[in-house]
Amino acid sequence: MYVCICNAVTDHQIKESVAAGASSMTDLQDQLGVGTCCGCCTDLVGSFLSAAAVSSSISVTSPMGAEH
Repeated sequence: MYVCICNAVTDHQIKESVAAGASSMTDLQDQLGVGTCCGCCTDLVGSFLSAAAVSSSISVTSPMGAEH
């Protein structure tokens, strides 16, 4: 889906950039041009960054973790 209509940037492109290391709105603005025209997409773009930050900070433990 298009997230930034002004610059024809899709959610897939944003997810790829975040996966490749983009960690801020400035990174995504520089790489993809999101949020550089009307700014209507910045909240949604920010949610992709937040989701990536949350998922990278979640540690996964086995069901038979250290407590067992």
